[in-house]
Amino acid sequence: MQKNCDTLKILIKLFKFFEYITNKQQNKIQLMSTITKKKTKSQVEQILQKPFKLILANDDFNTFDWVITCLMKICGHEFEQASQCAHIVHHKGECDVKYGDFDTLSVMKEKLQNAGLCVTLEAN
Repeated sequence: MQKNCDTLKILIKLFKFFEYITNKQQNKIQLMSTITKKKTKSQVEQILQKPFKLILANDDFNTFDWVITCLMKICGHEFEQASQCAHIVHHKGECDVKYGDFDTLSVMKEKLQNAGLCVTLEAN
């Protein structure tokens, strides 16, 4: 009987220990999530403060694959970002694909136009 009681006490202590560890990890995850959100918000604000934006417009002759390839090669987008921009352009008619200074975006605009895409450069 004493062994069963001791075993039960050990199990209860283990359970409390795992519960403690789990709570610690959940708190750490929540803190990391908050930090990530703040960093992301800060990065977005920095991007949106740039003086010019490059806008890609929809057309009837370029394929999704071609638009995605151009955005990746010319604008430096990752596949996911380029794909999202292509879908936004397709459904909404246009999408801001890059923010930055006039000189950098002018070069990108020329390259995208030479690739057959419809782009404009506007003050932000």
